[in-house]
Amino acid sequence: MIVMINGSFGVGKSTIAKLLRSSLPGSVIYDPEWVGFILRRLPGWVKLERSGSRDDYQNIILWRKSTVAGVRLFSHFASGAIIVPMAFSSRENFDEVVAAIKRFDSEFRVFCLRAGLATVKKRLVERGTKIEGPGSEWIAHRIIECVEAHRDSHFGEPVETEDYSARQVADEIMRRITK
Repeated sequence: MIVMINGSFGVGKSTIAKLLRSSLPGSVIYDPEWVGFILRRLPGWVKLERSGSRDDYQNIILWRKSTVAGVRLFSHFASGAIIVPMAFSSRENFDEVVAAIKRFDSEFRVFCLRAGLATVKKRLVERGTKIEGPGSEWIAHRIIECVEAHRDSHFGEPVETEDYSARQVADEIMRRITK
């Protein structure tokens, strides 16, 4: 089984992924952000084909393809669930990755963690992320974009995180997975 945890930056994807891993025997976390870090550090002469703005992994075609390839690779070796935290806000990019994963996993589930903008900002500040002032324009823009996009259930089964502990959110996802 592959479980994608979609949601805004700061909504709790990584925390929930870790809690799910501890609750699902043999499960592993595959975080496609690792590949994004590598792609962003390639020399400028390496031209990456994009489908949107230059500042977001989800717009890099190679990143989307490597995300699917990585999930597929992990699925061959993991004895339990593959948990994939993501931050998709583009329907087109989300649909591309989801459709590709569904081709090799009939149990694939996508959950979208939701919280209001004020809560997301508070959580980011609490973890030390600068969300205002010079140098924070990208994250400020992306959290607004994600919070707005994720009101749409198209981005996964909605899971409210507002006023819930991480443990309660993880338990809710576990309840849905095992019913």
